Amino acid sequence: MSTQTPSRPVGIDELKRAWHALNAGEFRTGPGAGKGPRGRGTAAEDNWSPADGEHTIAVIGSAGSVGASTVALATGLAAAAPVRVIECCSVTASGLAAASTAELGLHPTDWRQGKRDHVLLERASEVLAGVDEVPLPTEAQNETQLTILDVGWEAGQLLATDCWLAEAVRAADQIVLVTTATVPGMRRAGVAMDLLAGYWQPEQIVLAVRGPRRKKWPRGLEHAGGPAVRRALDADRCVEIPEDRELAVNGLDSRPVPAPLISAARQLLEPAHLPTDTSESA
Repeated sequence: MSTQTPSRPVGIDELKRAWHALNAGEFRTGPGAGKGPRGRGTAAEDNWSPADGEHTIAVIGSAGSVGASTVALATGLAAAAPVRVIECCSVTASGLAAASTAELGLHPTDWRQGKRDHVLLERASEVLAGVDEVPLPTEAQNETQLTILDVGWEAGQLLATDCWLAEAVRAADQIVLVTTATVPGMRRAGVAMDLLAGYWQPEQIVLAVRGPRRKKWPRGLEHAGGPAVRRALDADRCVEIPEDRELAVNGLDSRPVPAPLISAARQLLEPAHLPTDTSESA
């Protein structure tokens, strides 16, 4: 006959401490105990600002898989050198993992680097549990250059987090909000634009909409995102991003980025009067 050891009551305070420890990754035992997913146990440093002569564009997706990384890369390829694209998401969410045509290895700052034509690609090499764990960017290698931040986090989560990336986005010279030509896509874009409106003037925010040309949008779609989206459309702060079936299936890899996409991305550089690349390679 087995006996059951009486269990002691667990207080609310103890449950709260256990919950916070679980969120912090402190439930492990052994060498990694007390450390978060990156093995640091603390958030990344949060002090970064672009160098003099460094122009920054922040690309934010209104939701996952809307094509934000594709737009970020296409914009980099459309711009004149020197350019770098920093993908700020966790390694598990990377859209640029296969986009380099030449791998440059792991930088001491934990960024995995690669090249695609004249564009330097930098992406995270570790699992990141939150926005505040994104490592600081490497130093700019040129006196004048374009840095494109492929944010990779939801706008509300980003702006609610005290970290270098949130501050960099707030200080960016231009915001590109990527969404899809669907009712849910427009609704999410409207919410994101309302959040972003507290930090930027309307002319600093460009809406990039992936899907058919605007004249072929379903009736009522332009109004689905609310007043913020409607104002952007009325002010021609909208760039049509064409669909590409092969790209949708395979994702970004070493094959050329479709020319219509590069052409559309050039329009994203116009508000800041940035020089564009006129070569045929992509």
